Amino acid sequence: MKRLAAYGRLICFFVAAMIGVQIPQFVDQYGDAVYAHLNEAKASVAEFQQEADRYFDGSIERLIDYYRASDDPVFIDGGDSIETIYQRYQMLQSAWNQYQQGYWQRYQTTFLSPITDIRREAWARYDYAVRLTPEALVMAVVVGLFISLLADLLLSLLLWPLRKRRTVAN
Repeated sequence: MKRLAAYGRLICFFVAAMIGVQIPQFVDQYGDAVYAHLNEAKASVAEFQQEADRYFDGSIERLIDYYRASDDPVFIDGGDSIETIYQRYQMLQSAWNQYQQGYWQRYQTTFLSPITDIRREAWARYDYAVRLTPEALVMAVVVGLFISLLADLLLSLLLWPLRKRRTVAN
């Protein structure tokens, strides 16, 4: 029985390590997706920024207000569209700045405060390639140990009532 438990621990560690070795690659892929969307949004805002620079001293907010103040529903809707594009750009810029603040911030941004549609896109495009970088190996060991210890603790807690009965019966 002890041998079976030891093999179970090894399998648990191996599976967790294989998951852990994937995490840095996924974090990089998420960052690449945020950067790509940011560049796309920047290109979309650029034309409106040129208009704002020309007519409103660079203020896109004033350009949006100007569109909305029109009596023409097409211009009003255009103002809403510009605002939506501009807000998306600001959100992506903020997410990119947060992602670049440091090593652990990349993980926090990816897993705890992601842009949901971009994380979903990164997950859908993820290819499960194993890049054996030092970061990936360290993550594999850390995740493997953590999940193994957690599984061992949970199993011990679940089997604890059975051990008490066995010792009382003897």
